[in-house]
Amino acid sequence: MARTGVRIPHTRTSALLALSAVLAVTAAGCGDDSSDGGSDSKKDGPVVVATTTWEGAFAKAAGAKNVTVLVPSSTRHAPDYDPKPSDLATVAKADFVLYAPFEPYAGKIKDAAGSKAELVKVDLDNDATKVRGEVARLGGLFGTKAAAASWTKTFDREYAALAKDLKAAWPGGTSPAVVSQVFTTWSARMAGARTVGTYGPEAVTAGQLAKLSAKKPAFVLDNAHMSTGKVLPDSGAAQVKIVNYPGEDLDLLPVYRDAAAELKKAMKAKKAKK
Repeated sequence: MARTGVRIPHTRTSALLALSAVLAVTAAGCGDDSSDGGSDSKKDGPVVVATTTWEGAFAKAAGAKNVTVLVPSSTRHAPDYDPKPSDLATVAKADFVLYAPFEPYAGKIKDAAGSKAELVKVDLDNDATKVRGEVARLGGLFGTKAAAASWTKTFDREYAALAKDLKAAWPGGTSPAVVSQVFTTWSARMAGARTVGTYGPEAVTAGQLAKLSAKKPAFVLDNAHMSTGKVLPDSGAAQVKIVNYPGEDLDLLPVYRDAAAELKKAMKAKKAKK
């Protein structure tokens, strides 16, 4: 999925470099974990640090058991997060650091920490096909292929059931036309909807508004994490909030269940108006 780059201010870069000095002392004090039980964590497999719960959920789905997330789930927009000294100390002990290309601080955290961890770029997209591919790839990196395959089987069952349920809820028994924010198109595919237009991540311009409204969509699938407000206010399209990020339990499946519930509710309401 294409992502927009986000510049990180020079002041933030300087802060990270300064924080590396803090970590140097921390790392020196914990370079040998054999005496304090630190090596016991390896019994749970590789130590994985994920920048957000989204990457963390991918890691958990792939079979990782020792996963730490840096950005709190309460953070509205992950790229705005300011790393702390404790984050650098966490990264210093990692085997893998998972990040997304639109998170500008990920590589800087690793460099400032002096970590030997493998920096792994994750394609954060909840599209079912891409999720299967990323989970399998991470399982290969972590040495947890069997666990990743097992999770994928569960995912396939749940996804198929949700898709079937959504199809049964189509207003008038036909696939609804939708306009989707570029990072929520996966939910349209799950619902079997026809995506007649996309928008974002920038705000919709007057020209785009006219073109999208002319498509006469039944629904607008909005990104809860990057919402620009009511997208097509005068089109009659119902706006549905789609959440991409998993919760603190790092379980990816509720993301699909919750999206399906929101879509089904909107389609039910659309049926009632006819």
